[in-house]
Amino acid sequence: MNVNPRLRTAQKRRTRKAIVDAAIALLANGKTPTVNDVAVAAEVSRRTVYLYFPSFDQLLLDATIGALSQASVDRAIDEASDDGEARVEHLVRALHHVSPEVERLGRSLIRLTVDGAPSEQGVPRRGYRRIEWIEQALSPLRDRLKPNGWNRLVHALAMVIGWEALIVQRDICGLSVAEGEDLSVWTANALVKAALEEEQKAGAPRSGRRKNKDKLAK
Repeated sequence: MNVNPRLRTAQKRRTRKAIVDAAIALLANGKTPTVNDVAVAAEVSRRTVYLYFPSFDQLLLDATIGALSQASVDRAIDEASDDGEARVEHLVRALHHVSPEVERLGRSLIRLTVDGAPSEQGVPRRGYRRIEWIEQALSPLRDRLKPNGWNRLVHALAMVIGWEALIVQRDICGLSVAEGEDLSVWTANALVKAALEEEQKAGAPRSGRRKNKDKLAK
């Protein structure tokens, strides 16, 4: 039986998330977990843990970054209420205000990913948390975008939000922290506006119109 590639990728993302979340929970309890500890907590095998994380150090780094960043990101997104564009801006600014230690860990995580073995085609090697944050921030705009437009916007934002963007700003462009933050906000806003305008020109129903149609149908 053939499995839809998107469903398969989604399942792999959920498994990866379960492994990292298990490691985060163990770290939060003041324990330095072993592979066995994480496997038991995530309800997967040791082999599965190593399938997603060839290096256990990479898993611990990923979990540590998540533990240090999640609360501030959630708070930043929630503060923006139901305004999708504002929520994205708050997410960008929150990620620019991480501690130097978190940024250092992020650079190390990139290095481990680059040095690691290639992953299966179509299966992300990391970054599920970033995708989740972006989707969470964009959620009020979901009914204004068709599936392809939604996915393209999420992926485009993933390119300009995160450690890679910070490295380009610092190491290649020589921008200050404030300049880099302003540039990321400008870029993210431009992508969101472009995606919405593209959908509108293509005739995609805006949320207000869709609600009116739903009322008329009742």
